[in-house]
Amino acid sequence: MTDRYAYVPHRLLRRRVRDVASGVEGELMAVINENVSDSAHEQWMELAYVRGASGREFSTAVTNIEPAE
Repeated sequence: MTDRYAYVPHRLLRRRVRDVASGVEGELMAVINENVSDSAHEQWMELAYVRGASGREFSTAVTNIEPAE
């Protein structure tokens, strides 16, 4: 894969989620498989982009998100 990123479908898209690492809640806007490498060796990671109450988006590992109750 030569692209720097690819969108990934996720069951919680456009739903309220919580980032368990920070405790912040917001709406899951996208899950993207991103090339996060900074060297010749490629390293891909699925990142979740969450829009918080302030309207700003932040990213976290997709494994850190869970449905907000």
